[in-house]
Amino acid sequence: MSESDREARHKRSMQKLKSHVDEKVAQATEQRGLLLVFTGNGKGKTTAAWGTVTRALGYGYKVGVVQFIKGTWECGERERLIDDDNLEVQVMATGFTWDTQDRESDTRACQTVWREAERLLADPAVYLVVLDEITYMLKFGYLEFEVLKKALESRPAEQTVIVTGRNAHRELVAMADTVTEMQETKHAFNTGLQARRGIDY
Repeated sequence: MSESDREARHKRSMQKLKSHVDEKVAQATEQRGLLLVFTGNGKGKTTAAWGTVTRALGYGYKVGVVQFIKGTWECGERERLIDDDNLEVQVMATGFTWDTQDRESDTRACQTVWREAERLLADPAVYLVVLDEITYMLKFGYLEFEVLKKALESRPAEQTVIVTGRNAHRELVAMADTVTEMQETKHAFNTGLQARRGIDY
């Protein structure tokens, strides 16, 4: 194939791609907040959520983050962004529930921080709410799915919510506008490498 033929073929391919993208853009006419679910066994769910938090804060929007599992751990993103007046972070006091092994205490801690989440989810001034690792609260029975569902369905129309965590409830997946599943192909932890500060947390 000559260079001119290759160039012509590439141009046709790009024109076809542009036509497809333009058509999809033209069809996207609805404006409202979204429900995003980041799930799966792979690394990066919370990291992706914090990236979106940074993006929203960059535009001056108000953001609420509720951490249900890793809140008592160090978190580089939280440390970097916490002084932003538009960011509110609420943390479940117990940290990893498999460390406490106390269902009653963990349920109380979940319900306490959930009340803060409900407040954020009802506030039209909050542009983005992140419910980090809340899937575990549903799985362990600390929070009823119907309670979460009601709060999500009645939230302000312009508010976007990101839910993170493994094993997302099937109804939550069905409700969501966008679902991203992080797939684990390989993980350093499984070969004995410790989580690294500034990289993993």
